[in-house]
Amino acid sequence: MRHRLIVTGAVVAALALTVTPASATGAGPEPGAPGAGDSYYPDYGNGGYDVSHYDLGLKYRPKTDELSGTATVLAKATKDLSRFNLDFALDVEEVRVNGRKAKTATSGAHELEITPAKPLTEGEHFSVVVRYSGVPSEVEVDGYTSWHRTPDGGVAANEPEAAWWWFPSNDHPSDKATYDIAVTVPEGYETISNGDRVSKGPAGKGWVRSSWRSAQPQTTYLATLAVGKFDVTKSRTDSGIPVVNAYSRRLGDEDGSARASVERTAEITDWLQTVFGDYPFSSVGGYVPATGEGFALETQTRPFYGNERFKRGTDVSVVVHELAHQWYGDSVSVRRWRDIWLNEGFASYASWLWSEKEGDGTAQEIADEVYGSHPAGDEFWKVKPADPGAKNQFHDAVYDRGAMALQALRNKIGDKSFFKILKGWPTEHRGGNARVEEFEKYAEKVSGKSLSSLFDTWLRTPAKPSKAALGGERQDAGSDERKRPESWEEIQAVHGAHRR
Repeated sequence: MRHRLIVTGAVVAALALTVTPASATGAGPEPGAPGAGDSYYPDYGNGGYDVSHYDLGLKYRPKTDELSGTATVLAKATKDLSRFNLDFALDVEEVRVNGRKAKTATSGAHELEITPAKPLTEGEHFSVVVRYSGVPSEVEVDGYTSWHRTPDGGVAANEPEAAWWWFPSNDHPSDKATYDIAVTVPEGYETISNGDRVSKGPAGKGWVRSSWRSAQPQTTYLATLAVGKFDVTKSRTDSGIPVVNAYSRRLGDEDGSARASVERTAEITDWLQTVFGDYPFSSVGGYVPATGEGFALETQTRPFYGNERFKRGTDVSVVVHELAHQWYGDSVSVRRWRDIWLNEGFASYASWLWSEKEGDGTAQEIADEVYGSHPAGDEFWKVKPADPGAKNQFHDAVYDRGAMALQALRNKIGDKSFFKILKGWPTEHRGGNARVEEFEKYAEKVSGKSLSSLFDTWLRTPAKPSKAALGGERQDAGSDERKRPESWEEIQAVHGAHRR
């Protein structure tokens, strides 16, 4: 839910020249494109192959912020390739493709060009081994680093780019993969990452190694790494999901409010299953490092929470938001960055539903309040959640107007269809990618109603919708389009509670 880098028009123009297809000349193997074709970020990701697995063997020295590693990338060529790119910003020592040493070059701010000793053929499964090192906090791309230096270590967490500072990748959400991440650190330091910790033990005098595995598909920006002095808590949800939370020992005054918020992860996860269906991963949790940051990020299975987030007290709402992303954004990821409403609108609405459940204001009341807080000429209404543009990808309108769109949908089709959609969508697309247009068609299919006007009004029109478009007025009691339930218990009676 955070963005820093903006691609300029000059970069786009340069890329347009770079990726002119060689196939037009009838040539043989071609270079893979230095971008995945995303209109918001033309040089993010790469073309010509699909990654299936990342295996990372890392060693980190907290006192100096030095990181060294060997990444093994398993992939499949989608065309005949003379060379291909990985997104990466640290120093590369050696690259091997299928065991043979490859030639390398760099281009742009984060492009590693790799020319294998032998061209790759379409459909070929291949391996890439990259040995590298660097000081991530000292490496900047366009004046910025996604690596957060802390008093006792470092953290990789940001959106839409974070991987470049700690492992080479095909850095676009459309290419999801599984992960094995082994990290060696000095004794006394803790390592936090995604998925399940499958082992921890000594790795030579004064060193300890932890290995983490993400067995479900994961996008690159959702991969995270934190090294520091952490207190780790472990528990399980009522439905049996392992919970791993971690807190920096340097949180100071924020320690109590951080723990009081994140320690509700198990409870919130069980509740979210009643709304969105089965939890899609093998573990859950969260971590709070002393980064001095105030944002949070839905890093898969283990959300990142900046300690400044808890400066003014507990914030359970942000925990609900990031955990809701495990369904909407992590398990079902955007196909293009313009589809960001599928992440942020739904996670924001989940926090409104939590408020409704807790008796702190219904989703309709919150929607009415947000609607009334932005006058017609406000810039808020000029942002289109279905295509906000790269500069507005994380604008409040994507979150709050996006959530209002869901409340309008709920009022239009009624709770029975609405909550059926909230459960059915992440189940049907589990582990994959999706577009806004696909969700719209799904909503029409489930509800049996034409919804194009509603979605155009709330997601694509750069103007404030009428109050009537939000809805919420009482309908005929015999209709599915009825007033909101009087209690959360009534909602669960409508769409059914879930227990694994």
